[in-house]
Amino acid sequence: MTSNRPYLIRALYDWICDNQLTPYVLVDATGDDLNIPHEFVEDGKIVLNLSPSAVRDLELSNDYINFKARFSGKSMNVYFPNHAVQAIYAKENGRGMVFPEEEVEPTDEPSSDSQTQKPVKKKEEKKKDRSHLTVIK
Repeated sequence: MTSNRPYLIRALYDWICDNQLTPYVLVDATGDDLNIPHEFVEDGKIVLNLSPSAVRDLELSNDYINFKARFSGKSMNVYFPNHAVQAIYAKENGRGMVFPEEEVEPTDEPSSDSQTQKPVKKKEEKKKDRSHLTVIK
């Protein structure tokens, strides 16, 4: 099956805009196949405002996100693949979605060693998900 990430990005973008909020995306800026304003990258990540008033010609395709925007007064065509999007959320209240890293890795299965590490991460996450609350009678 194809990734559900582009569909979720589009749906959340529409939901955020329909509620008159500002859609932001957190993008992994360490990849090769992207065109972003590198002067705004911090710790290998960049946050971009995708609101209709901030961008022009926004294209949310199944493979990439592309738009025109101004950064420090200079117009730029911004391009990055969907798998680089780590989160999409509303600036005003933080509601949205953070995408797990596991969704990105299946396209880059270089060795069986990385596959053996995935179940370990899932087990650790399950332990963290347990409630710390107890029933008091």
